[in-house]
Amino acid sequence: MSRLIRLHHWVLLVIAVIAGYLLLMPTHVRPVAWTPPPAPSLTSGPYADNQRLKGMERVGAADIDGPEALLLEGDMLITGLHDGRLIRTSLDGKVTKVLADTGGRPLGLARHPNGLLVIADAVKGLLSLDAQGRLVALTTAAGGVPLGFTDDVAIDKSGHYAYFSDASSRFGYGRDGEAILEHGGDGRLLRYDFQTGKTSVLLDKLEFANGVALGPEDDFVLVNETGAYRITRYWLNGPKAGTHDLLIDNLPGLPDNLSFNGRDRFWVALYAPRNALLDATAAHPFIRKMITRAMTVLPKPVEKRAFALGLDLEGKVIANLQDGSSGNYSPITTVREYGEWLYFGSLKAQHMVRLPLSSALQR
Repeated sequence: MSRLIRLHHWVLLVIAVIAGYLLLMPTHVRPVAWTPPPAPSLTSGPYADNQRLKGMERVGAADIDGPEALLLEGDMLITGLHDGRLIRTSLDGKVTKVLADTGGRPLGLARHPNGLLVIADAVKGLLSLDAQGRLVALTTAAGGVPLGFTDDVAIDKSGHYAYFSDASSRFGYGRDGEAILEHGGDGRLLRYDFQTGKTSVLLDKLEFANGVALGPEDDFVLVNETGAYRITRYWLNGPKAGTHDLLIDNLPGLPDNLSFNGRDRFWVALYAPRNALLDATAAHPFIRKMITRAMTVLPKPVEKRAFALGLDLEGKVIANLQDGSSGNYSPITTVREYGEWLYFGSLKAQHMVRLPLSSALQR
């Protein structure tokens, strides 16, 4: 009997310690209540489960850590890695060259018409790399607020502006989960002027501003709001210039990077499907704070599923690409269309992959 009593006391103590941790552990996260729309179905409709991303072809260097952003130039791929290096690799992976080491985390890449490689570095801000390997910080703040989490970049055809995102001014790289749980609207869409060196704020109060892409004729710029499951459109030209609306809302997953094929399609990388627990607790800041504390010791509740979407110019889904099978390539954080292929990068994978465009667009 005494042994049972001691065991009972130990169980109560463990429960008390866990409860105290979840209720009282200090955290900088201040969750904001919100009401997400009901998540779309993954069993039927435009986002129905499939395995169209199964069996993608490996491409470029292997055993690399986190090739998120990518550019294809000729038969060479450029990508940024977790350790801060920018590399160029042949498609067969036999030739690899280190272009630079930012000392941060390069997440977005764009080529300026003058040849500069422009880098959205989560830690260092917006950078440029010239042909001689010189790395220059273009901007590290906007509107008097330092860049907290520079995420993606796109450059207009004239080379006048770089449009880029600051995912969160409160939570730096590696703290994306906290930023999304807080839902505090501290993300921004920014514009850097190559002629004046000035950086301006186009949109603020965004929910983890992520991927950025310019539309046809640079008439508008899109930015993914990962924490709100939507893509916001900011008009640059025409009668709507200076205003914003939504290209698409209520996505079935967390949108990461975004790209435009230059003609008629956008590609959206979805980091993971929506999480029912996070949606259900969105209106309850106290519970979300407990989840934040739990995530410091438990794995993040993220489903391992390869997921990407193709959209037409009006935001209609024209390609639903998934693979939830064992060993899938996920999380997909970048999708880019080059010629007859779709190329994919991942924040956490050790290689890049590609899929024939014909397979992606097959009905």
